[in-house]
Amino acid sequence: MKVFRLLAVSAIALLAARAAIAEDMLKLAVPQRGAWDTSIPDVGQKAGIFAKHGIKMEMLYTAGAGETTQAVISGSVDIGTGTGTSGIMATFSKGAPVRPFSSEMTGADDIFWYVPAASPIKSLKDAVGKTMAFSSNGSSSNLGALALIKESGVNIKAVAAGGPPATFTQTMSGQLDIGWSAPPFVIDDVKAGRVRIIARESDLEAFKNQTVRMNFATIDTLTKKADVIKRFNDAYVETVNFMYSDDPAALKTYAEFADITVEKAKIIRDEFFPKNNVNPARVSGLDNAMADALALKFINAPFTKEQLDDFLKYYVK
Repeated sequence: MKVFRLLAVSAIALLAARAAIAEDMLKLAVPQRGAWDTSIPDVGQKAGIFAKHGIKMEMLYTAGAGETTQAVISGSVDIGTGTGTSGIMATFSKGAPVRPFSSEMTGADDIFWYVPAASPIKSLKDAVGKTMAFSSNGSSSNLGALALIKESGVNIKAVAAGGPPATFTQTMSGQLDIGWSAPPFVIDDVKAGRVRIIARESDLEAFKNQTVRMNFATIDTLTKKADVIKRFNDAYVETVNFMYSDDPAALKTYAEFADITVEKAKIIRDEFFPKNNVNPARVSGLDNAMADALALKFINAPFTKEQLDDFLKYYVK
């Protein structure tokens, strides 16, 4: 019996070792570490969901779209997540061999702009000659800031300031007049009255049902690793379902990763990130995205039907 037990244990260990070896490695460039939506791959990996689909991931955290896009194009990573639709359109229009393969965020309930409590700025109309932050060129916060400035009709300078923590430091020290953020960042400061929200990306009607951020890769990766990308998408969907389930481990896993309380994690999920907004197969409002990208000179001409079909060629079904 003892011999059989030893053989059984050895067989299990061998199978586990083979399973580990069989896992395909994917390197990801992930902007804004700790945000609910950009945390989907991390939460899924920590929950063992991606391993179940034969995938192991290595994350490179970036400050925004520009850095993420460069990492993908250079081949430093396989996948870029959470990058502004307009930025990917701009990169595509310049002939870069990148294509989106799923949505990361549709709608604009998360991104907001704020000022210190003592600031005289009550709305963007009061911000003539002031500075307004966004993360990096081509990001959804970049497009949102430029669109909000245009809608305000006043002269405001948009400034690339990096991620929410760096932006907060610059805003509170007076280097920037208007900061940008997304949950979980700056939420405690809003509730404590240290800062005031003066604009939201959802103030822009065209953004409410627009796919504002996408996940993307190079054509080479999408072709050579087609099966791995499919399994990545399957695991991603399963992770989204897990994060919106009643399983207490879901919020706990995200809260531990983002270093916040479970109570705060629940507020962030329920108030800022409706489940349908992070549905990777949901894509909408691309005509509006294209019009905005054109008006803001991200692209030089609207995409033809053939170009749009090519742009979405690898999109998850």
